[in-house]
Amino acid sequence: MTKMLPVGIENFEEIRTENYYYVDKTGMIRDLLNKHGKVNLFTRPRRFGKSLNMSMLRTFFERGCDQALFEGLDISRETALCERHMGQYPVMSISLKGVNGADYKTARSLLCSVVGEEALRFETELMESDKLSQTEKKRYMQLITIDKRNNESFVMSDSVLMGSLKTLSALLRRHYGRKTIILIDEYDVPLAKAHEQGYYDEMILLVRNIFEQVLKTNDSLYFAVLTGCLRVSKESIFTGLNNPKVLSITSVRFEEYFGFTDSEVREMLSYYDLGNKYDMIKEWYDGYHFGNAGVYCPWDVISYCDELLDDPQTEPKDYWSNTSSNDVVKRFLQMAKADTRDDIERLIAGETVLKTINEELIYKELYDKIDHVWSVLFTTGYLTQRGKADGELRRLVIPNKEIHNIFMKQIREWMQSKVREDGIKLNRFCEAFRNADAETVQTIFAEYLRDTVSIRDTAVRKELKENFYHGFLLGLLRFKEDWMVISNRESGKGYADIVVEIYSEKLGIVIEVKYPDNGNLDAGCQEAMKQIEDRAYTDQPRLDGMTRIIKFGIACYKKECKVVSDH
Repeated sequence: MTKMLPVGIENFEEIRTENYYYVDKTGMIRDLLNKHGKVNLFTRPRRFGKSLNMSMLRTFFERGCDQALFEGLDISRETALCERHMGQYPVMSISLKGVNGADYKTARSLLCSVVGEEALRFETELMESDKLSQTEKKRYMQLITIDKRNNESFVMSDSVLMGSLKTLSALLRRHYGRKTIILIDEYDVPLAKAHEQGYYDEMILLVRNIFEQVLKTNDSLYFAVLTGCLRVSKESIFTGLNNPKVLSITSVRFEEYFGFTDSEVREMLSYYDLGNKYDMIKEWYDGYHFGNAGVYCPWDVISYCDELLDDPQTEPKDYWSNTSSNDVVKRFLQMAKADTRDDIERLIAGETVLKTINEELIYKELYDKIDHVWSVLFTTGYLTQRGKADGELRRLVIPNKEIHNIFMKQIREWMQSKVREDGIKLNRFCEAFRNADAETVQTIFAEYLRDTVSIRDTAVRKELKENFYHGFLLGLLRFKEDWMVISNRESGKGYADIVVEIYSEKLGIVIEVKYPDNGNLDAGCQEAMKQIEDRAYTDQPRLDGMTRIIKFGIACYKKECKVVSDH
């Protein structure tokens, strides 16, 4: 039976027992055992397999491990390591992904629940243990106490919560006679949410105290693994820890264990007989560089392949940004001055920019200055590296078509919002279309382009350039709420870029946008007007009852434009 694709599944045991396809990352276990530190922090962008790898680690190390789950995988060939470590440890595993309250009280309650639920997994063993004293069992009870008057939520005092993970690790060591492995997934989510919602100082104090107690001078700790998107400054959260081993996207060690390598993608496509989609998948979802390894985003590859199995004609699309608001790109564009806009234009043209990257930031400082935002874009996956330059400078580039489209969409929305700040001018712009005033349309549109971001004529294909200006113009015309503004509407022998219908006046406006690669704006306008005629784009507006039709040909090249009209 053909294996299913594990779309959205982050549980290692479920993947291995329920006939799901698994890309073997168990070599990470070997490398972790041979090279781990006391505290190991892996930072990677979202949707690169962090949670699945943490589930894999828990399954391997936890007592009662089913060895059959690892049969045939890379780690199974390390027989000595497996005999010594597989299923030998008490493992505490928590995810802070859901600790995202709108206020501190809610977030703290969610954190209590996360810790309480994990402690509850060991209730039978610890409460019936003959190796724990009654005092120790009372300390355990403090971790699993439920307030039935308050939606049966876990309730802990500050001192109990701050020491909860250390307490649980000590009790597990006492009962099992082995030091504890601690796994903390998405460690930085509570801090990110607290920063967004305005209770950062309270949350950082709480998390710092929890981490200091469990990760510093904890005799019951064998080793800990943490994952997150950002490497939060040691001064803000890891105060006093003895040099945690940070394995970021610039680290060569463990570089291939988050994300899919090219050979892994080829093997998956071969398994599902999708080899003919390789070039397209590479263009859209490859391009990231962790350490020295090139990797694809696994979420994207799996999601697209899953859709291809149902419909081989499915076009690739943006899966990655649907899991985030892309706020960092929005903030970046809002903060951009003239020199940064030039960098943005180079990036969307497929070029590299040289920037100094600081991988160790404090959430409060993320948007203090534009230099920090470059670092956030890099660490969160919106930009990737193409090697170092001199000193600490790195060559940054947009990794692939998917992320390029995110930038293009955000740039277009930012440009439209910027233009809407002057409603009087925007209304004049729209009215110029109604009045067939090509000169005014050209003058104002050129002003808009000069004040925003242009699309350079290098790596971006012509149709994508045209789509960018088309989309920008479409958003501006929709300022008029009583106009019917339609994009890519079938009319005559093809699809017109933009059709406007003003029913009260029985007026139709047909617009075609061109991007002449040679910069010849006059020729671009002529081509646009000819296409309107040759493909009979005015037919549908006439069928809709529009008795007067105005045709516009618009040519754009970088920050310049030319507009002609006919009616």
